[in-house]
Amino acid sequence: MRQIWIMAGVTVREASRRKILWAALVGSAVLLLVFAVSLRLQVVEFQSRPLSPFLRYQVESGMLIVGLYTCDLVAVVLTILASMDTLAGEIGSGTIHAVATKPLARWQLFLGKFAGFGGMIVVYVAASFWATVAVAHAVAGVVPEHLLAGMLLIVFECLVALAVTFLGGTFLTTVATGVMALGLQGLAFMGGWLEQVSGFSQAQHIVTVGIVTSLLMPGESLWRRAAYEMQTPLAASLSFSPFANVSIPSLVALGYAAAYLLIVLAVGLRHFNRRDL
Repeated sequence: MRQIWIMAGVTVREASRRKILWAALVGSAVLLLVFAVSLRLQVVEFQSRPLSPFLRYQVESGMLIVGLYTCDLVAVVLTILASMDTLAGEIGSGTIHAVATKPLARWQLFLGKFAGFGGMIVVYVAASFWATVAVAHAVAGVVPEHLLAGMLLIVFECLVALAVTFLGGTFLTTVATGVMALGLQGLAFMGGWLEQVSGFSQAQHIVTVGIVTSLLMPGESLWRRAAYEMQTPLAASLSFSPFANVSIPSLVALGYAAAYLLIVLAVGLRHFNRRDL
């Protein structure tokens, strides 16, 4: 266990030297500024209209969900781009030989790197999530429902993307790993929105397509559950925003995502142990 934490620390220091986390934080700060300005303009616009406070709160809460959705997308893409080189690149360049030696076992190397990136993801998601919530509360006085559940589901989605990226890194090149992980995430994104559309069109075959994509990559279903937890009940029931949950991922879907994460990690670890480095 000690070796895993040592490897996790090495991974964090390496990412820090490469300015990955710092660049992400700077980019997120810019996005947060744009969100704050947009929300403030919306508040000023409402002040010039005779609109009920209840309706104003619904609209501003919808804008907060948009801001959190941006955090989610950036976090998932950052997870893939930051980690796609950690195994594939080191294997391809041969630098992994410097650490893949006794007394450090391969499984400790694999899990240590995963723990290192996982820790950075938790820090990044927590910082961007709570900063967005704080800005929304300061500017418009709105807060999402079930804050902690929403944040943890976003972290969960990022960890699924990280596991898929690590799996790809055990048998693909760096670029191919990134393409595979981003492609699966794009597939999940499309499937999730198809399920949303199916709720309006009542098209069962579209529901089936959405379910199949969720099985191949359950990441987007985790965001839809997070949106369901965080948005106001009225927004969800009246399909008030693009994130209204016409098709709500169940607890069974969350259990499947957890099993998916563990299986992908196990397969990646097995392949990494057997691969000729």
